[in-house]
Amino acid sequence: MSYDDVEIEDMEWNEELQSYTYPCPCGDLFQITKDDLRLGEDIARCPSCSLYITVIYNAEDFADTASKKSLEPSKQQPVPVA
Repeated sequence: MSYDDVEIEDMEWNEELQSYTYPCPCGDLFQITKDDLRLGEDIARCPSCSLYITVIYNAEDFADTASKKSLEPSKQQPVPVA
């Protein structure tokens, strides 16, 4: 069972860790990366203890824009024929 449910807006981006973080009662930080969020992961774990939190976020905010573009049909350009 998750220690708590935390909105992504309540977490802090940590440039050094390249992760969203949130204070853990043990004194360390719960951590989750943008890649984890893109993959649909919603569990931020503390590296120092066994606690974890459920991160509440909109998956569309972290969707990979490259994969969105690959789903769009490509626009073909006419090729002049001599």
